[in-house]
Amino acid sequence: MRYVIIGASAAGLTAAKTLRQWEPDGEITVISIDTKVHSRCMLHLYLSGERTAEEINFVPESFFTANRIKWLAGEEVVKVDTQENQVWLACGAFVPYDRLLIATGAQYVIPPIPGFREGKNVFGLRDLSDAEKISAQAAPGKTCVIVGSGLVGLDAANALCARGMTCSIVEMADRLSPLQLDDKAAKPYQALFEKAGCTFYLSEKAAAANRNEAGEVTSVSLASGKELPCDFLVVAAGVRPRIGFLEGSGIATDRAVQVDDCLRTSVPNVWAAGDVAGISGIWPNAMEQGEVAAKNMCGVEVPYDNRYGIKNTMNFYGLTTLSLGVNTPQEGDQVFTQESKDSYRRVVLRDDVVTHVLFQGEIGNTGFWQELVKHQVPLTGIRKSVFDLSYADFYRFDPKHGLYQWAHDQA
Repeated sequence: MRYVIIGASAAGLTAAKTLRQWEPDGEITVISIDTKVHSRCMLHLYLSGERTAEEINFVPESFFTANRIKWLAGEEVVKVDTQENQVWLACGAFVPYDRLLIATGAQYVIPPIPGFREGKNVFGLRDLSDAEKISAQAAPGKTCVIVGSGLVGLDAANALCARGMTCSIVEMADRLSPLQLDDKAAKPYQALFEKAGCTFYLSEKAAAANRNEAGEVTSVSLASGKELPCDFLVVAAGVRPRIGFLEGSGIATDRAVQVDDCLRTSVPNVWAAGDVAGISGIWPNAMEQGEVAAKNMCGVEVPYDNRYGIKNTMNFYGLTTLSLGVNTPQEGDQVFTQESKDSYRRVVLRDDVVTHVLFQGEIGNTGFWQELVKHQVPLTGIRKSVFDLSYADFYRFDPKHGLYQWAHDQA
């Protein structure tokens, strides 16, 4: 059996390893535009200079040889021919397959703001190649404008400030990291970043990038009329699944590759996992999706049931925050908060189901909250404060098996 995987990130390489475990004699090929394996979650450590490219590799150096996996590094896939079962490369070659996994992840988006897409010193931060380009521009005393204050934007700011730069951060929302934080949790981070050398422009929109004769951005104009000088610009305003090469393949796509519960696409011998499938694409979930897809590729039907398990953990300047679920409270939701000197907690319920959990400061003993969000478990009938809940409220001892079992129906 010939297995081909497009993409060498979390989902792709986890799938490759799983395939080798289940198919000792299968032929496995990984194709990636990347020339170095790297953890996207650790790009900020490379950008800050804390780690080298080799030190953010998340697999052993012997990974491909030890698992007998052929890696076509630095190769761009331009077409998938599902009629002939072939993957075509930019170099003109093609790779045949019997079963295919698409794990190409996502790419950053440069919004259609005047001067942004034309600027020679405008960067995103998604892959190692992006971090390398930014690092070449960074130097003590320089100034950077960052559009977007989500986790990527804050990672970039944190890394650049560590290198002696100052950053102007533009955010359309009224607080930083709005998808993860509420106003109460955002303010301590804003103070910490400001102390490190950042200035925030909240409830602001970038209107244009002003360029010199060489085509380099020298300042960013805001809709309010303010002008922010810069040596370069980092855009952290969103990503989209990398699916352009699938045009004409017959594989159904919308904003992402469409998959069923077993991560199979509309073409029977093709699967998709990770950001490209548009399902809760954070790193641990991408790895889980890669494993599930690989097992299904081997004929073992395993559903992926973690579509609600959105988890983000941030730790900047010693302040840790855990965000679970989707931070979009609606009218009628119940919002519970609890504060102490060293911590802040917020839980949002919709129809008695936990939709978002935010813990800042102390985030220990929160594993069962992940289960509640992941499985959409109703809290109906539990007569205690949400902040007094524990594993004991959801697990029961099963004497038949001698184990503690999840007590609620997860169907």
